[in-house]
Amino acid sequence: MKLTYDIKDKPKFGQLIVFAIQQLLAIMAATLVVPVIINGNVAGFIEDGTITWEFTKTMSPAAALFGAGIGTLVYVLFTRRKSPVFLGSSFAFLGSMSAAFAGAVSMAAGYIGLILGAVFAGLVYVVLAIVVKAAGVKWVNKLMPAVVIGPTVAIIGLSLASNAVGDLQTANAGGDTRIAILCGLVTLGVTMLCSTFGKKTAKLIPFIIGICAGYVFAAILTAIGNAAGIDALKVIDFSSIQALWADGVTIKTFFSVPDFTFLNAVKGFGDLSGAYIGTILAAYVPVAFVVFAEHIADHKNISSIIEKDLLEDPGLANTLLGDGVGSMAGAFFGGCPNTTYGESIACVAITGNASVATIITAAIGAIIIAFLTPFVAFVNSIPSCVMGGVCMALYGFIAVSGLKMIQKVDLEQNRNLFVVSVILIAGIGGLAVSFGKVTITSIACALILGIITNLILKGKGEAEAK
Repeated sequence: MKLTYDIKDKPKFGQLIVFAIQQLLAIMAATLVVPVIINGNVAGFIEDGTITWEFTKTMSPAAALFGAGIGTLVYVLFTRRKSPVFLGSSFAFLGSMSAAFAGAVSMAAGYIGLILGAVFAGLVYVVLAIVVKAAGVKWVNKLMPAVVIGPTVAIIGLSLASNAVGDLQTANAGGDTRIAILCGLVTLGVTMLCSTFGKKTAKLIPFIIGICAGYVFAAILTAIGNAAGIDALKVIDFSSIQALWADGVTIKTFFSVPDFTFLNAVKGFGDLSGAYIGTILAAYVPVAFVVFAEHIADHKNISSIIEKDLLEDPGLANTLLGDGVGSMAGAFFGGCPNTTYGESIACVAITGNASVATIITAAIGAIIIAFLTPFVAFVNSIPSCVMGGVCMALYGFIAVSGLKMIQKVDLEQNRNLFVVSVILIAGIGGLAVSFGKVTITSIACALILGIITNLILKGKGEAEAK
């Protein structure tokens, strides 16, 4: 595709800041929600008696954002500024992170478990990087040609469709579902119009304009609802903003240090045991191998968008090291292993801005914003329906990017037709397999089935899938 800004391009400073904020808005909601989910899981463990110790502190979304920024900078360093992707909190490790707390004998030990788990997962990537460095990447292309990787990338977007639609129907202040959908569609409509008919600047920041338009529209409806006592119009929950001055205006109203994971973990070393470390190892390592498949799919996707094969340059070994070491660094601060974000890739595809300088600025912005309570509060106040409208475009573009990869695949051949069919149906159908606390996600299952189908049907007389 034609890029407005290529990888090495550096937009003007003012533009760079705006583009970086757009990247942050694209990835921030998902990054912030992972620690919130874990907090809910731990609270559930306490209620049913699984955990006997008191959960006095919770995982910090601000710390997770800080960790995502650090992890992204590490990734950019290892990939030599050649891959325009932001790393955020990984949903694949939700079960692993919950297991870290469920198996701990104290809260502090649970936080150590988060860090240890990320180290174990990161080491899997390091080992895989060494293997790839020695064996090259040709085997990856043979094992996962376009006929396999294309529909897999499409599944990454399609599997998120229910999330986008669910958010679209949610009014955070308890308003009517139809009003929520209207706010989301306003957001989506403005985003589409800016991206399609807008001038150069509007085309580059359609998400910022769309989110602002949706937020203002929802705020007006909420204000009317509050003034007239019409509950159906209440869309935005302003409690996160109101909490800033609940105890008066203090320094914490504007600035606060995130509750970093390593600070909570310091007192837990005495509570570690061989059995607990084994539990962490079993919870994280298998998931790391599963996420490896998604890592390849993401980098194949962004490669097709920027028309440069990232598996060759900077090389799969370097992207794996960047992702793995970035996850370790991110979890040290925020507790969450990181992964390349499809939302970030889709943002690049829609805006045509592949400037790595934008990614670096976004990462630095994430680190700074983690200390700025008003910005974090504002992001938390953005209603789900507004983000749902944006995500309909983001997730849709991920799916379309995958489908574009199979344009040149000959689907007249039954072999190719079966491979694509198996992947799409397994992925859309949500086929997932669990072994204890380890779950092979639907995306990984679809990819594995696709690889197996492709190998089984590979015949001497048939043309190779490109």
